[in-house]
Amino acid sequence: MGGEGGAEVTVPAAARILAQRDDLELVLVGDRERIEPLLGGLPGRDRDRLRLAHAELSISDAERPGAALRNARNSSMFLAVDMVKRGEAGAMVSAGNSGALLMIGRYLLKTIPGIHKPAMVATIPGATRQSLLLDVGANPECGAEQLFEFAVMGSVLAESVQRAPARVGLLNIGVEQYKGAGAVREAAARLAECPAIDYAGFVEANEIYHGPADVVVCDGFVGNVTIKASEGVANVIRELLQQRAAPGLAGRESGHCPDSVTRALTMRINPERFNGACLLGLQGSIVKSHGNASELGFSHAILEAANEIDYQIPRLIADKVEQIMASA
Repeated sequence: MGGEGGAEVTVPAAARILAQRDDLELVLVGDRERIEPLLGGLPGRDRDRLRLAHAELSISDAERPGAALRNARNSSMFLAVDMVKRGEAGAMVSAGNSGALLMIGRYLLKTIPGIHKPAMVATIPGATRQSLLLDVGANPECGAEQLFEFAVMGSVLAESVQRAPARVGLLNIGVEQYKGAGAVREAAARLAECPAIDYAGFVEANEIYHGPADVVVCDGFVGNVTIKASEGVANVIRELLQQRAAPGLAGRESGHCPDSVTRALTMRINPERFNGACLLGLQGSIVKSHGNASELGFSHAILEAANEIDYQIPRLIADKVEQIMASA
């Protein structure tokens, strides 16, 4: 029910994914009277893999997280996370209030032993190869211990996706060892001494698009600004490409077909393709979609949740944390 588009975006996105993945079953948690009319065109074979769970309330973006936890036990967000806790769902996706989602997730699912706080991780749009950035908003201020834990969790996710060891870097204002905040330098020293992490050193912001590391770690304030600025730049480039590809212009100047070249490039850098920030560190899988995501964007967030189930990310993180703690 959350996000700027609400059920009018999330329900068609769910229908899109059911058509793509015949191995998934979805539960739509929310206002039945708003959801049911949006399912009219869903084929019977897909409708059989979808069920509705009615929720009387939904949490607004303006509601404070603490109040949401106290007063919205019958909300769609609370009930959806509780389904993960009770094993009725393998993961949940929401485009709603980020603070409320984080607080409800921590309350119901708890953090993995050895992890103090969860982190949001997102794929960097526009990068020459897939790179992950965390934290992108859950923890505006972080100490060295949290940054180290983010590196551990991010490496597990990256290695699961790429099926190869992941290099981890720390986002900093320079590559020199003496630069950066104390927490960043302290985290660097600890990562350099940890044999379970392939530490790539400091990474400057302009380098993250060229893939010097598979995982780039920072605090939530820096990460949120970085990811949103990246998405903004990617959208501007897409608009400029579409303007340049006006009939006849791009073909004359480049000698290529404007439609095929522009479509391929604009799709590659489209931030919607990277929508869905995993909330790592909990004993269950939660994916946070942008509140302004389109149907395409929200469908990618659902696919991200399916990947979390396929790769069993919470269990893999727990195993790696246990391994590091045992060797410390």
